[in-house]
Amino acid sequence: MKALITGGAGFIGSHLADALLERGDEVVVIDNLSTGSIENVSHLSTNSRFRLVIDTIMNESILDEIVSGVDIVFHLAASVGVKFIIDNPLKSMQINIKGTENVLEAANRRKCKVLLASTSEIYGKNTADPLSEGADRILGSTTISRWSYSATKAVDEFLGFAYHREKQLPLVIVRLFNTCGPRQTGQYGMVIPRFIKQALLGHNVTVFGDGSQKRCFCYVGDTVAGILALAAEEKASGEVFNVGNNSEISILELAELIVSLTKSESRIEFVPYEQAYERGFEDIQRGTPDLTKAKQLVGYEPEVGLEEALRRTIEYFRD
Repeated sequence: MKALITGGAGFIGSHLADALLERGDEVVVIDNLSTGSIENVSHLSTNSRFRLVIDTIMNESILDEIVSGVDIVFHLAASVGVKFIIDNPLKSMQINIKGTENVLEAANRRKCKVLLASTSEIYGKNTADPLSEGADRILGSTTISRWSYSATKAVDEFLGFAYHREKQLPLVIVRLFNTCGPRQTGQYGMVIPRFIKQALLGHNVTVFGDGSQKRCFCYVGDTVAGILALAAEEKASGEVFNVGNNSEISILELAELIVSLTKSESRIEFVPYEQAYERGFEDIQRGTPDLTKAKQLVGYEPEVGLEEALRRTIEYFRD
């Protein structure tokens, strides 16, 4: 199979490229390196089945040319990270909506399959335990920038469903919950790499808010396994699936665990949201995925626990 990964030089995309190449597929990556990194895929440069195109999915002619030669598109390119979204609101919305439309339109011309990566942010402030794919979306005011990401990804999903229903485009949507592992950067607000860097450097580990907010973190290898399994399953077409880990931890507990695992002397420092992000910022208090749907269809079940995922990520940053 020949696959295109949009955003393939990013954290998850580069691990997906590794997995596809390891099983013998050909891989084309398009990435403008705005949040991805050439270092994430530099080890693949000598592989004859790998091609990197440094460009943007906003470039319709380049995108159309690349899509014309592939069997499946893994659409991961997006503006990601709370900090990036808040700092670049207009750019984020344009990339997430227009960029996705470009990808779907190019894929539809050839009717090649699309796996559309969405996000747990879709659920917003819904604190149901667990969150099933049909759960309601509960969002804050449009005056608060962070909710624009959830809104744009919801539009992406609506676009995907519309192309599937009206144009019979083979498509599956995966809502990725917090993913962690080697190659992830804390530059755009990702909490685990930020905590690990602070702890290794002996700096204060900065917890935003009071740390009571809870998250479920999935090791990147488990995320990629879920993506590949759902992409290969014909019965998944036209459906949306949660992919993640359903083991929950508070952000304060996460900070304390990372300090312990790194054997750091760092202290925990609490930073108000207004100081970390913007005035009036609202956070998501919890988000636990219901993985039943993916488990029943493809047997998806995360295998790597949080402590092991953290140890692997800590070792990556030490190196």
